[in-house]
Amino acid sequence: MTKISILGSGRVGGGLATALKRAGHDVIVADRSPGAAADAARSARVVINATPGEGSLERLVALREELRGKILVDVSNATVDGPDGLPVDLLHHGPSLAEQLQRALPDTHVVKTLNTMLYSVMTAPATLSQPATVFLSGEDRAAKEIVRGLLVDLGWREEWITDLGGVETARATEAAVLFVPHVIRARGFAPFAISVVS
Repeated sequence: MTKISILGSGRVGGGLATALKRAGHDVIVADRSPGAAADAARSARVVINATPGEGSLERLVALREELRGKILVDVSNATVDGPDGLPVDLLHHGPSLAEQLQRALPDTHVVKTLNTMLYSVMTAPATLSQPATVFLSGEDRAAKEIVRGLLVDLGWREEWITDLGGVETARATEAAVLFVPHVIRARGFAPFAISVVS
């Protein structure tokens, strides 16, 4: 059992909280009350950033002390959204959100994952018609192994998990969000994910 705090209580955060509790973890979801995020981060071993990506950097840098020595799992994408609410561009060109978080929080182990799929697939990958791929990006090998274990608890099989390497590889996975509006317009709002086959 791992003590996990989730920052963000929307569809992503709520879904992850339900699934991780079901898997036997001790999960706290921070509400919007003053100090809730700090209290949640302080008490956990793993903190999941499920807040909207456009404000994530500012929110998390404000928790620098609470996140010291913790694993920060970043599942968000920082995007510029169009009138229909779908992403039309990345907010951060060059260094990804995950890279910027790691630079701003040098004493925190940032791991990027679960950001290349529709939110419902994060906790139910086996519902897709074909196996999907989930990626890991981060500097700390031990932190990535802990996150890998959490992915398995969410239903991801070992062979579906690909460790891309350092946090700089999150530039590629964050850019994958730009596929989303085109896929939705072409196929409708149905669960999907990226799959790497060989």
